[in-house]
Amino acid sequence: MDSKNINASKKVITSFRVYLSTFLHSSRSRLLIWLAPILFLGIFFFYPLTKILTLTLDFSTLANRENLLITYHSLLFTFYQATLSTILTFLLGIPSAILFSRFDFRGKSILRALTAVPFMLPTVVVAAAFNSLIGSRGLFSFIFPLSSNFTNSPTFYFLLILTAHVFYNTTIIIRIVGNALSRLDPKLEQSARVLGADSFQAWRRIILPLLRPSLLAAALLVFMFDFTSFGVILLLGGSNFSTLEVEIYIRALKLPNLNLAALLSVIQLAFTLIFSVLYTRIISQVNTQTAPRFSAAKPAKTIKEKIFVASLCLLLSAFFLLPLLSLPIRSLTRLEADRGQRGEVQYGFTTDYYKELFINRRGSLFYVPPIQAAANSLGYAGVTVLLSLALGYPAAYALAKPTRLEKFLDPFIMLPLGASAVMLGLGFILSFGRALASPFFVPIAHSLIALPFVIRTLQPALASIPERLRQAASMLGASPFRVWQTVDFPILSRATLSAATFAFTVSLGEFGATLLITRPEYPTIPIAIQRFLSQPGGLNYGQAMAMATLLMVLTTLAILIIEKLRLSDSGEF
Repeated sequence: MDSKNINASKKVITSFRVYLSTFLHSSRSRLLIWLAPILFLGIFFFYPLTKILTLTLDFSTLANRENLLITYHSLLFTFYQATLSTILTFLLGIPSAILFSRFDFRGKSILRALTAVPFMLPTVVVAAAFNSLIGSRGLFSFIFPLSSNFTNSPTFYFLLILTAHVFYNTTIIIRIVGNALSRLDPKLEQSARVLGADSFQAWRRIILPLLRPSLLAAALLVFMFDFTSFGVILLLGGSNFSTLEVEIYIRALKLPNLNLAALLSVIQLAFTLIFSVLYTRIISQVNTQTAPRFSAAKPAKTIKEKIFVASLCLLLSAFFLLPLLSLPIRSLTRLEADRGQRGEVQYGFTTDYYKELFINRRGSLFYVPPIQAAANSLGYAGVTVLLSLALGYPAAYALAKPTRLEKFLDPFIMLPLGASAVMLGLGFILSFGRALASPFFVPIAHSLIALPFVIRTLQPALASIPERLRQAASMLGASPFRVWQTVDFPILSRATLSAATFAFTVSLGEFGATLLITRPEYPTIPIAIQRFLSQPGGLNYGQAMAMATLLMVLTTLAILIIEKLRLSDSGEF
C-alpha cells in the first residue's frame, strides 16, 4: 500500500513538472510573466510620458515667442557645454587610455580603479567634492586666496562644471578606447615602422582608422552624459546656467510653466534617443575592428616614455584623489564662522558638523533632524531593491531565452534609460498631482531608473543556467524546490546580490526625480546636500560636506560589492 502511494505521488509530481514546463514555455505564460513589469512601466512611465506629450501639443506653447527663445537658448547652451566637456574629457582620456593599454607600471590596477570611482558616485557627491576643493568656500580658496570677484563669477563656476564633467566621464574614454587599443595587433604598428613610417604616421594611417568606432562610441556616450547633466550643473552653478535639465526644473517648480517644461522634456528625450541609437550601432562595430586577444603592456624604457608615464600618473592621482579626499577633510575642518556665531571663532579640526546632523535646530530647513534624511534614503533604497527585484526577475527570466515577444518588448523595458530623471519627475507631477504627498512615489521613481540595470544584471546569470542540470536533478528525484536550491541558487545568488546593490546605489544617489516629487518632511541625502549648499553660513556648508561624505562612503562600499560579485562577461558599460 505504501509503495502504491509512493508511486502515485511520483506520478503526480512528474505530471506537475511536465505541466509546469509546458506552461512556462507557452505564449500565454510569457504574457503572464510580463504582466507585472509592463503594468508598472505603463502606469509609472508611459502614462506620465503621454501626459508630457499631450502638453507639448498645445499650440499656444509653440506660438509663444518667449517660450521659443528660452527653448533655443537652453538647447544651444546645453550643446555648447556638452561639446566643451567632451573635448576636455578626450584631452585627458586619450593619453590615459594609452597609458593603461600600452604601459605596465607599479600601482596600475589601483590607479585604474581610482579613475573609475567618480563614474559610480552620485552626481551630488561629485559636485560637493569639487565645491569642497576649489569652490569659493573650499580648501584651495582658503590656502590660496583668490579674488572674490573671480571665485563668485559665472565664468569660474562654468569652468568648475566643465572640470567636474571631465572628472566624472574620463573613465569612459579609458575603458572603451583603452580596451580597443589594447586589443589591436601590435604587429600592425611594427610592420608600419619596418616600412619606414614614424610613430605619428603609424598612428595616423594604421591605429586611428582601427580605433575610429571606439572613439566615436566613447565620444557619443560622454556627450550624452554631459548633455543630460543635472546635479553637477545645479549644485555648482545654481540656476545661472540654463541647460535643458535645469530649465525643466525651473519651469516645473521655481517659475511654473508646465507647458514649456513638457516641451523641453520632449526635446531632450528626442535627442537622447537619437544619441542612444547611434551609440548602439557604433559600439557593435568595436569588437569586430579589434583582435580577440590582448597585447601585453610593457614597462617604459626610453626617457620620453618614463617621463610620460610618471607625469601622467602624478596628474591622474592628483586629479582624481584630491576631490575625493577634500570631502572628509572639509567636513572635519572649520574655515569660516558659523551662522550666528559671536566672539572668537575656533578654526581648524571639528566634529561639530557631524554632531549637528542629529539636531533639529529651531529655524531648520527640515521638519526632522538632518540625519533623518539618511534614514529616509536607506528606507527608500530598501523598498527600491525589493520592488526592482520583484519586477526585474520575471523580465530577466523571459529575456534569458527570448522569443519574438521578448525581442519586441526588450527596447521598451530599456526606455527609462533614455529619459532624464528630471523629466520623469515632471511626468509624475502632471500625472499624479496631489497623490505625490505619499512618500511611496519616491521609491517607485527610483525603481524605474534602477529596473534596466537590474534586468541586465540578472539576465546573463539566468541565461547561463544549464537546462540539462535541472533535468538531471529532476530525473534523480529532486523536488522543484530542491532543483532550485542545488542548481539555480548557487548561480543566481551572486547576480541577485549584485542587482540588489545596483538598485540600492541608484536609489541612494538619485537626485533629479527626487528633487521634483519629494515632500519637505521626507528629504533624502542628495536633497539634504542641495538644501544645505543653497544656504549661507559655515554650519550649513559643513553639514553639506558631512552628508556628502556619508553618501560617498555608502556608495563606495556598494561599488566594492558590485565589483566583487559582477560576472566576468558582464562588460564594462
